[in-house]
Amino acid sequence: MAFKILFINGPNLNLLGEREQSQYGSITYDKLKDLCIKKSNELDIKLEFVQSNIEGEIVTWIQGAKDTQDGIIINAAGFTHTSVSIRDALQIYNKTKIELHISNIYKREEFRKKSLISDVVTGGIFGLGSHGYISAIIAMHKILEDENK
Repeated sequence: MAFKILFINGPNLNLLGEREQSQYGSITYDKLKDLCIKKSNELDIKLEFVQSNIEGEIVTWIQGAKDTQDGIIINAAGFTHTSVSIRDALQIYNKTKIELHISNIYKREEFRKKSLISDVVTGGIFGLGSHGYISAIIAMHKILEDENK
């Protein structure tokens, strides 16, 4: 059975490769997306990989995933620290959720050290660079396999 996973990327992640390479590395968003789709195909996962700079669009995707997706991986980017609406939508989504960040938010500016979503997700991956994306897919696959035994 192929699992369906929604992979949400928040604001400015479409600019990967152009922005603050010391924090986010040199990989582009398109290259990262290709790597994630390749890994998902290897694991027989149907991956929907999306990005938005619009908070309400992300909330709508989470709400829509209730009946269509087995799990959500989310890099809410800057919305991690500000969006009660994304947090509330994730809390309503009663399936596996993984929070992901390319950088280690706990080693950055003080305002980035507070995640509004950490306490409503299953787990988190922080500071592993673009490798964290593949780690999140593998972890989600293992969790869903265990849940469906």
